[in-house]
Amino acid sequence: MTYVTAAAAHSYTVNLSILFGELPLLERPAAAAAAGFTAAELWWPFGEEHDPAPADLDALRAAFTGAGVQLTGLNLLDDLVRGGRGTLSLPAESDRFLANVPVAAALAGSLGATALNALYGNRVAGTDPAVQDALALDNLAFAAQAAHGIGAVLLVEALNRDESPDYPLVSAAAAVEVVDRVNAATGLGNARLLCDLYHLAKNGEDLPAVIDTYADRIGHVQIADNPGRNEPGTGSLDTEDLLARLTAAGYTGRIGLEYRPANGASADAFGWLPRELRAAR
Repeated sequence: MTYVTAAAAHSYTVNLSILFGELPLLERPAAAAAAGFTAAELWWPFGEEHDPAPADLDALRAAFTGAGVQLTGLNLLDDLVRGGRGTLSLPAESDRFLANVPVAAALAGSLGATALNALYGNRVAGTDPAVQDALALDNLAFAAQAAHGIGAVLLVEALNRDESPDYPLVSAAAAVEVVDRVNAATGLGNARLLCDLYHLAKNGEDLPAVIDTYADRIGHVQIADNPGRNEPGTGSLDTEDLLARLTAAGYTGRIGLEYRPANGASADAFGWLPRELRAAR
């Protein structure tokens, strides 16, 4: 199955933290290029290291530039490798987060990225949620300033409650509420919703209504089919309709491909998207 009509209106970026994950990190940009992509995004790629060695940063830059692939988006310190869902609202991890922001912003800026994604962080047992929320606002404002410095937006994402039961932002409305608080605090207006259609679908949200309601707040869109988090056409989501609705709502940003290949190698998971549409425009 291919999606041509609606897909042709958008530009795509492939998430190299989940696709091509069968390859070493430094080989993934070239693999994406071989599949026809010229843009890619990443979760935080250095595990728990909030300030990786300059040689490691240089090697990642070289992998992208050598492959002719632009880095379009980067997670701030997310701690996904150890089961975290972000660090910015966790009192014990706040210093690591703050130290990571300029490092991540410098890396993103050097490769042309226009988005930094700040996962909110799980609730901490025994800690007042209001304390976490106040810390989150301070740290998000700091990150928004850093994003502004490289001409980027700061993304706030809702996750699904089944896979992230301790994560407090499990609806588009909850994430947008945080976005609005950050913009009010900084006056920069560069905080935006990361509209991940897979997570929102898992939460049972009305995706057309989310698109129509929050189109002016959406800074980035990510897709995967539901259930399974595999490529479009493997589940129940009407990807063709959703892409068309994004166009009609005025969304002109990229579509992030953040899914796991249903079968075989990642290179075989793009049949739904004609090769001529994969290069960023």
